[in-house]
Order: sequence, then structure tokens, then C-alpha cells
Amino acid sequence: MTIKNYINGNFHNPIQENWLDNYNPSNGEVYGQIPNSSNEDVENAYIAAKSAFPSWSQISIEERSRILIKISELLEANLDRFAAAESKDNGKPISLAKAVDIPRAASNFRFFGNAITQFASESHESVGLQAVNYTLRQPIGVVGCISPWNLPLYLFTWKIAPAIAAGNCVVAKPSEVTPMTAYLLGEICNEAGLPKGVLNIVHGLGTTTGQAIIEHEDIKAISFTGGTATGAHIAKVAAPMFKKLSLELGGKNPNIIFADCDYEDMLDTTVRSSFANQGQICLCGSRIFVEASIYEKFKVDFVERIKALKVGHPAEASTNIGALVSKSHLKKVKEFIEIAKTENGTILCGGNEVTIKDFENGYYLEPTVIEVPTNECRVNQEEIFGPVVTIMPFLTEDEVLQMANKVKYGLSATLWTNNLKRTMRMSNQLQTGIVWINTWMLRDLRTPFGGMKASGVGREGGFEALRFFTEAKNVCIKY
Repeated sequence: MTIKNYINGNFHNPIQENWLDNYNPSNGEVYGQIPNSSNEDVENAYIAAKSAFPSWSQISIEERSRILIKISELLEANLDRFAAAESKDNGKPISLAKAVDIPRAASNFRFFGNAITQFASESHESVGLQAVNYTLRQPIGVVGCISPWNLPLYLFTWKIAPAIAAGNCVVAKPSEVTPMTAYLLGEICNEAGLPKGVLNIVHGLGTTTGQAIIEHEDIKAISFTGGTATGAHIAKVAAPMFKKLSLELGGKNPNIIFADCDYEDMLDTTVRSSFANQGQICLCGSRIFVEASIYEKFKVDFVERIKALKVGHPAEASTNIGALVSKSHLKKVKEFIEIAKTENGTILCGGNEVTIKDFENGYYLEPTVIEVPTNECRVNQEEIFGPVVTIMPFLTEDEVLQMANKVKYGLSATLWTNNLKRTMRMSNQLQTGIVWINTWMLRDLRTPFGGMKASGVGREGGFEALRFFTEAKNVCIKY
């Protein structure tokens, strides 16, 4: 299948006719081609967005809201089609795509379609000075949105929805590894009546297409989700150009388990937080710290649960662990497992590739649990982003807090305890943008989302996203 760029409401081949192969992770075969867009393609997308901006920014909030909600409804009506496409393109179980990814993409449009009608600014009366100040929140203009391969449509729309809700026009690039649902989104936008040029989708490599977006002098803001090294590069390019930046980057998230937790609830959730989407979620709890008094019991019970997970073809309803996203990513994850062995880590289960009958060339790996001797091990410090977790015991609250924070990342943390005082103390001291207590991935789209340290800059979600995609202008009137 040939995917095309979506520019000014129409589908176009890349100008230079340069194409990339698109692989199906479940069988390792090429099943389509996508554009490797050039500077000229990005420029055409920018021109379309620039032309659409004046009228889109002036359209009523109610009309913008109506169109976003219509996109949401059409995504829901096409759930099966989009879920199948996402599963085939990414390798994730179709059950996950149908239950989480596509519904969340629809929710993104519905949420921001409603949020923009409630988004308000502030005014200040200067008593005694006979003046009043009020703040305008105005759209930026043309903005760039670049999203990753792990939650393709979910995170793509997480950026696009608030950007266009706020009145901006967008040049967007999905991951070249998982382009399919972004391509299909163009059809939905046309059907929903989104004016031409408001959303433009260009496909291609980060080093070519992505670079052209971030370097474009008239694209005034960049929202990026992806790896920390790429985020650092974007910041270096964008800073001298004074672009607004939102960077949601890597994570090495601690999952801290105290003996006073609700054990069965914790165990069920920890299986999910470790291996959902093959561990390819930036929020997965990849470092598991367990209080020493229950460590041996947890180790036995957890490994038993993990061994029972089914690695299988993504299209099978019974599959728990699907294919990793690419051959190169599978190789990277396996290299970390070998590194763990050299660091005196103990492989408690998993660690091997899996061969699926009739899909022998797919990118399958057993879910892997590694017992590590110290928090300083590379597998406890570097982001693996696959079906691999580490476990180790701790004795005291201070000890585990130090280990949890002693990493360059600071995206999320999960804490399992029924001690209220401990909850309050540790929530304040954990150096992460999100702290979940006795749960994981329980999301409210109104809340700020983002990380500290090498996990990023800025916040997405709720009014934070609408603030990012607007410029604040203060007006002072003396009367």
C-alpha cells in the first residue's frame, strides 16, 4: 500500500518521488511504501497552513469545537478499521489498539473540542490607578507536531487536537515506522469538514522531514515526543530561533512497592505497568523496587504471572505480548539483556526471541525480568523501551527514594502503600512529573503531563496544552 502526504486537504506523492519501505512487525515483511518528504514537501505543507491560518484563527470557537467533536465521532465509528491498521503497523495486540489506542485518539479530539469552549484568560483591575488589564490568548500561527511510533495515533492526536482547537494550523510528522493511522486520519478530517490546510501531514525520516520542520523559520512552535537525544538536538536547533518548545522525552520510571500495599491489586497492575504494549510506553515502570520483607514472595509470584503471558500474533485476541516495532529495536533490546548478564544480573524469566508459526520473521521477544545487584547497573539507568524490567529489594524509605531519583530521567513514578504519611512524603520528594499512588496509567486529560530532568520540557494536557499553543498578550486600558 502506498501512503501519501496530506497537504491542503489532498493526498500527494513526495515531490522528489523518494520512498521508504513500511514493515509489518508481525512477519518482518514490507507491506507498503511511504514518502520520505523533502524540504520542498514541508514548504508546501507550510504554505497550505499559512494560507488557512487567517480564516481558521477567526472562526468561532463553537465551530472549531463542532469540527473536533465530529472527528472524534468518526474515529469511533471507524474503530475496527483504525485498530486493525494500528496493530498491523505497530505490532501491538489488536485488543490493545481497540480498547485503548483508538478510543484515546477519539477522546483527544472530543476533550479539546470541549476544552476550548471553557478556556478563559484573566483580567486585573488596578484599583486607584483607574486602569484595567486583560490578557488575550491568541493562536501562534503555524506550528509543528512530531510524534513517536509507540502510541502512533494516540500521541499524534494528543498534539494536533489542542493545536487546532486553539486556532493554529499544523505541519505534522508521524513516525516513519508507524505512519498508517496518521495517513487514514486525513480522510477522517476531510469527512468531518476540517478546512483545507488546517492540518497537513508529511511523512519521512526525522533527519530529513523532521529536520525541515524544526529548521523552518516560520514554524513558530514545536511539540515533540520521542527520545531524549533527539529532543536535545531539537532544542539546540530551535533555541537560536526562539521557537516555543514542548519536549516529552524518555523515562526510566520507578515502581516502588511497600509491604503494606494491597498485594493482589499491586501484582495485577505491575504486570500491566511492566509489559503493556511490549513495554514500549514511556510511562512503563521499568525499575521495580520491592520492600525486603515481601521481596522473595513478590519475585516468585511476579515471575509466575509473567511466564503465563502469551507472546503471539497481534491479530489474535488471546495475545498479551505482540511484536516489537522493528528489527533494529528488537536487536537493541536484546543487547541490553546481554549487558545485564555482564553486570551480574540474573535473568529470572524471558530473554529469548520467540518464533510464531507462519510468522517466523516477526520481531517477538519473551517478557523479561532481571534481578539486578545495584541501581547503578546500565539496565537500571538507561532506557530500554521494551519488554524488560529489573527488580531489586530495598530496606528503608530513604534508601528507595535515593535509588528512585538517582537517574537522569524524571517522567513518572508509581508508589504502592496504604500509609498516608508515607504517600505524602514521597510524593513530594520523587523527582518526576507524575506520581501514581496504588494505580498506574489512570489518566485524566485535564491534568498536566510531562517530565523533569532529561524527560522533557513543558507540559501537555488540559489547559497547559492550550496555553502552550497560544501566546499571552496583556492589554492595559486607563479609563
